[in-house]
Amino acid sequence: MIEVKGLKKRFGIKTALDAVEVTFDSGIYGLLGPNGAGKTTLLRTLLGLYPIQSGDVFYDGKSLRKSNDLAQNAGYLPQRFGMFYELTVQGVMAYIGTMKKMPMAQVRQETERCLARTNLSELKDRKVGALSGGMLRRLGIAQTLLGDPDVLIFDEPTAGLDPEERMRFKNIVADIRRDHTVIISTHIVDDVDALCDQVVVMMAGKVAFTGTRQQLKAVAEKKVYEIPVEKQALLSPGAFLGNRFEREGTDYIRILSTVPQPAGVLVPPNIEDGYLCITKGM
Repeated sequence: MIEVKGLKKRFGIKTALDAVEVTFDSGIYGLLGPNGAGKTTLLRTLLGLYPIQSGDVFYDGKSLRKSNDLAQNAGYLPQRFGMFYELTVQGVMAYIGTMKKMPMAQVRQETERCLARTNLSELKDRKVGALSGGMLRRLGIAQTLLGDPDVLIFDEPTAGLDPEERMRFKNIVADIRRDHTVIISTHIVDDVDALCDQVVVMMAGKVAFTGTRQQLKAVAEKKVYEIPVEKQALLSPGAFLGNRFEREGTDYIRILSTVPQPAGVLVPPNIEDGYLCITKGM
């Protein structure tokens, strides 16, 4: 279990984390928020890449001010992964395994397992600099899995992946959810809806929401309407215009509103509606 208590972080005059309070237990957590919300800063602080300035983080009851147990028991995929251009794919895995102080026999065994899991076995001798963006992202996922760590932290893991590769990632994570803590920072709300047991939404360095997917959807209850585009001029003030779509030959627009919209039809909310209600202050 990871417990974040009153965590604060500043870069000069900018407050990146503002008294963050959140708990991550076993299961898959989706970490949502706009750019600059503090998601990456939070993840890097958990991993000891940024020092704790104020507040504390506890991993299995131990303060990270006194222990680096979390970093030693975590796999991490940063938002940008690709600094090993001259190494081969299996060379990267060996390097990461060495950094984790794994015996070489275990590194070889784990490399074979993780490359197979991410469909990279046939590319084990290819240099990183020759990989496509999607292949590079898969390598990043593979090195995260090395050694079967208790905590897995992914920062934008599906960025650059095609639909088939995104589905493969979802299957990998779904397989390991039991007895692991998985934190996925992403801007792709659909990934959270498909994968995550719990959702954390950050805004301006603070935790604005924490709960289940259903609880996030409930934030937008009775605030979501669909209206034909031709009736858009009839909207009452205060409506937020969402996605436009076509159904049975008619163009519609999905809107969020805290006031009744007689020109529209009230519809059940989805997870993106709940997220937008939070980020738009609705």
